[in-house]
Amino acid sequence: MTADAIQAAATALLRGDLIILPTETVYGLAADASDPEAVAKIYEAKGRPRFNPLIAHVADVAVARQLAVLDDRAERLVEAFWPGPLTLVAPARPDGEVCDLARGGLDTVAVRAPAHPVAQAVLEAFGGAVAAPSANRSGRPSPTTFDDAVEETGFAAGAVLDGGPCRVGVESTVVSLLPGESARLLRPGGVTRQALEALIGPLESSGDDAQRSPGRMALHYAPEAPVRLNVATPEADEAYLAFGPGVAGARVLNLSPSGDLREAAANLFAYLRAADRLQPSAIAVAPIPGHGLGEAINDRLARAAGFIG
Repeated sequence: MTADAIQAAATALLRGDLIILPTETVYGLAADASDPEAVAKIYEAKGRPRFNPLIAHVADVAVARQLAVLDDRAERLVEAFWPGPLTLVAPARPDGEVCDLARGGLDTVAVRAPAHPVAQAVLEAFGGAVAAPSANRSGRPSPTTFDDAVEETGFAAGAVLDGGPCRVGVESTVVSLLPGESARLLRPGGVTRQALEALIGPLESSGDDAQRSPGRMALHYAPEAPVRLNVATPEADEAYLAFGPGVAGARVLNLSPSGDLREAAANLFAYLRAADRLQPSAIAVAPIPGHGLGEAINDRLARAAGFIG
């Protein structure tokens, strides 16, 4: 990625345009988080409900502290996992620059520092916070390749950046850290529950705080074809997302032949899209273990099937 391309993307953000931004999790459709007109363009391009808050992406913790009140728990997590696939929901500072529209009208703000070098370079050149939900139309599978991102929302972007395939492949983990409350896991993702609990203790379920996180709609990450879960033997006219050794066929896409959850997470959205292009009667999915990254994979699959509200 050239310095000119990075500067062109930062300039596009400064003039209120959207950009396609690669991160280690998924590709984002990004705008200046302080500019409500620019943020409104994200919602318009995605067809996203206004009540769904956006994550403010920052270059480092110093910028995050200008936007959010980070307690001791947050600081421990930041030290361990930033830059990386972890989003923290914390009280918004009254003088913070993330606009009300990007926060979904809430008194909290979601912040993270992405690990992708292109995202880091753009954020440093831009100098502020960037609101960047996944670069898909709302409810569709998140794009983990440049071509899929451009196909979904490239029409709305003033600049596009190709950062290669996304290394993690599922969105960031979202943790709520509010004063006087236990830490809550709002969305499983690229950092596992076990890794978080090793630092700050048990995480409660999302409960009433779910609306503070993106990606919580009942039908989300959905392809055109219906999705069937925990299928050992698919029907002849179905596409099949397999997991583990010994499964092959013309309509089979194996998330990980070796049974590696990290590989399966990286392939998940791209394979959902590839399966959908086969125009099957349905997309059947093999059982996925629920431990580690399997929690995030199963969460996305359940939403793709419309099973979680």
